[in-house]
Amino acid sequence: MTRKFEEKTLLVATHNQGKLEEIAALLEPYGVTVVGAKEKGLPEPEETGTTFVENARIKAHAAAKATGLPALSDDSGIAIDALDGAPGVYTADWAETPDGRDFVMAMTKTHDKLVESGAAEPWTARFCCTLVLAWPDGHDEVFPGVMEGKVTWPMRGDQGHGYDPIFVPQGYDVTFGEMDRWEKNRISHRADAFAKLMAGCFE
Repeated sequence: MTRKFEEKTLLVATHNQGKLEEIAALLEPYGVTVVGAKEKGLPEPEETGTTFVENARIKAHAAAKATGLPALSDDSGIAIDALDGAPGVYTADWAETPDGRDFVMAMTKTHDKLVESGAAEPWTARFCCTLVLAWPDGHDEVFPGVMEGKVTWPMRGDQGHGYDPIFVPQGYDVTFGEMDRWEKNRISHRADAFAKLMAGCFE
């Protein structure tokens, strides 16, 4: 039995304004006020986990402990079968440069590694998102979401972010990068995880 969310305010452990707005819109019907980590002046904790759930837990518990508010965090990335699940939790790290994140470089690196691996297409992959809702007393609830699909090359589309231009979701012939943002948000790994969160803690 999952613990129900009965508080009025939820801290979302992210510094990403887009993500914050998306979550605030989802929670509006429940009368929940959403605040971000930036508003509370929280630093981003070091993500030392080796799985999505470990990293999401680190972020959620650090935020709940620091503020005394229940906190929601997510960790997400792309896992490619031919690369033994890489980049996985290191999805964003593959894009790191001294000048910030460069996802074109990261996608090119991904394609190069696939070619080097000698794996035949289709290059099956999935986007994963794990949500953790943590309370200040240390309790948490975990909700994993997945979107199956495949990696394609060359990159296609300028919508979305991250690795979206090389990911074709199952049942579609367009990449996340070519897909309307609202359609993507409806079917994505994050939508899957959020549906489970809503059912588990808010409904």
